[in-house]
Amino acid sequence: MQFDIFTLFPEMFDGVFSHSIIRRAQEMGAAEIALHNIRDYARDKHHMTDDTPYGGGGGMVMKPDPIFYAVEGVLGLDVPPAGYTTDGTAERPPIILLSPQGRVFNQKIAQELTQYPRLMFICGRYEGVDERVVQYLATDQISIGDYVLSGGEIAAMAIVDALIRLIPGVLGDPNGAANDSHATGLLEYPHYTRPPEFRGHGVPDILLSGHHAKVAEWRRQQALLRTLKHRPDMLATAPLTDADRKFLAENQNTDDTDITDFHG
Repeated sequence: MQFDIFTLFPEMFDGVFSHSIIRRAQEMGAAEIALHNIRDYARDKHHMTDDTPYGGGGGMVMKPDPIFYAVEGVLGLDVPPAGYTTDGTAERPPIILLSPQGRVFNQKIAQELTQYPRLMFICGRYEGVDERVVQYLATDQISIGDYVLSGGEIAAMAIVDALIRLIPGVLGDPNGAANDSHATGLLEYPHYTRPPEFRGHGVPDILLSGHHAKVAEWRRQQALLRTLKHRPDMLATAPLTDADRKFLAENQNTDDTDITDFHG
């Protein structure tokens, strides 16, 4: 999967993209990440990428021309009609503007985006980008939450990380991404590892039993209880079985804060 990121601060990505799973994905050839400095595509002698807004107001706005030139240059386009390559037939890859006005990113959108072999991300800065980038270049807008950051770089890092985890073979556990919080529509069940007792706190007996079916049942129930306690809104759209609904009904009004006590 190929990622092209357009930014004024490519150096911000060095640490995040050089370690852990993202680094492994690049080394194994599962992901390719290219960083493009928008300033390199500014055609005036001062390489200006922002200017004061028409109509007045504080702050600066990113100019449209360096952004258009950057994206079109990377795609090898000669200013074709929006959405098409120079022969007018093949569609461009998604060009995503990272913006607080975009649709809020979630696991469903992550799975949707992994269907594309190539994605492009435009990182906004300052007061935002010229509206012509929104209207005539970007094909989508995505936000990572209802808050404002200084730019789209952190959002790009988060989204690329989430997508790379879904590429087959990247995670050591082939089922790891499928079991993550939100992947199943629920929060993930609790995890334990050695030692079996730490400062007087033990591990639930069911996890030491070796009974795989019972462990799977317990984990499902824990995921249901965690979601009920911390994110009950998710239950409205989660794919629940009749057994799930019965279990939730039986525990709907529990005041127990130690949800790991429920062993099914």
